[in-house]
Amino acid sequence: MKQTIAILAGGGPAPGINTVIGTIAKVFLSSGYRVLGLHGGFQSLFVDNPEMDEISFEQADKIHKQGGSALRMSRYKPKDEEFKTDFFIRENVKLLVTIGGDDTASTANRIAKYLQENNVNIQNIHVPKTIDNDLPLPEGSPTFGYQSAKQEGVRIAQTVYEDARTSGNWFIVSAMGREAGHLAFGIGAACHYPMIIIPEMFNKTELTIRKIVRLIISAILKRKILGITYGAVIISEGVFHFMTDAEIESTGINFTYDEHGHPELGNVSKAHIFNILTQRELKRLKLNVKSRPVEIGYEIRCVQPVAFDLLYCALLGMGVKKLFDQGVTGCMVTSDPTGDISPLYLKDVEDENGKVRTRLVNIESQKAKLVYGFNHQYITEEDYPAASFLVENPEEFDFYKILNWDKIRIV
Repeated sequence: MKQTIAILAGGGPAPGINTVIGTIAKVFLSSGYRVLGLHGGFQSLFVDNPEMDEISFEQADKIHKQGGSALRMSRYKPKDEEFKTDFFIRENVKLLVTIGGDDTASTANRIAKYLQENNVNIQNIHVPKTIDNDLPLPEGSPTFGYQSAKQEGVRIAQTVYEDARTSGNWFIVSAMGREAGHLAFGIGAACHYPMIIIPEMFNKTELTIRKIVRLIISAILKRKILGITYGAVIISEGVFHFMTDAEIESTGINFTYDEHGHPELGNVSKAHIFNILTQRELKRLKLNVKSRPVEIGYEIRCVQPVAFDLLYCALLGMGVKKLFDQGVTGCMVTSDPTGDISPLYLKDVEDENGKVRTRLVNIESQKAKLVYGFNHQYITEEDYPAASFLVENPEEFDFYKILNWDKIRIV
């Protein structure tokens, strides 16, 4: 039997998955390998009859530019006791390629260690995928899918902003992002939103629902002072990752709960939650402002990749072959801004629990300071006299006091 490489995709979709699959298949097929694509992520590795496709050049050539994933994905995370060597021996697998985020990478590393301990020597190379841009890649290197998802998010957010201008309303937009605020920050900055709220902002104070609502209203008040009756705020869903269950439940929203008793945030619109809470506070303040919720999430995960990701993902796919030929294993493949391929070993980016560390937005970077210092609108001490005609206590809505920040200085 020919030597085989096996490819699987874990987690949620991201633009460029098919580009990676197609490119890897093409370069390995041209070197005489057999290429198997596994459906269902890690579920297929340890069952008796895995669902899989043998990928041909024609199929690879067809899918490489498409959105979504030709290999059905799964968030399934196998336990150590499920591991078996059968599939790898039976199919003569020499390389396991995993496409996914931090959980997928960590699981692949566990499997490779297990196989090595059982005298089945295969290489494993991970291709870092997530629209959240939160894997610890070298500075300046995004995770694949982020740029395409951001582009679609910008398209939606710009349309929403135009609706705000046209109707004289405000929109409360929520963007996907897990713990990190990259997507919300990137979309909001590109669209000149007057307020972008991400978890990384709360680096000097506790993150609470009340502070988020006050930041939203700070932007509304500032725009009113400027004579602007419309606007939009974008909030990263990552803020919920830094709240206690009690804080989330204090919203008064009716949640369903998982088997551990935690609110199931995936079943509700985060934008809806923040819009309701903002409306309550606006009513209390006797401010007549209409706002509407918009969720940016599933709409951006399976779009066709933009040119950046088409090239970037192709380089990563070719990079897998380069690292494989060098005998590299237990790593993520990376491509720097010049296109040079390097391995990023998982052991170097794992925490003490074996989980890949999260890359957060660098709130101290010049980029963040430029956006929050120059391109945002919010109440500061200088606005207190004008704002006092709108609210009783303008200090409550002072951007710097809410966050406990010193005034941003661009040097």
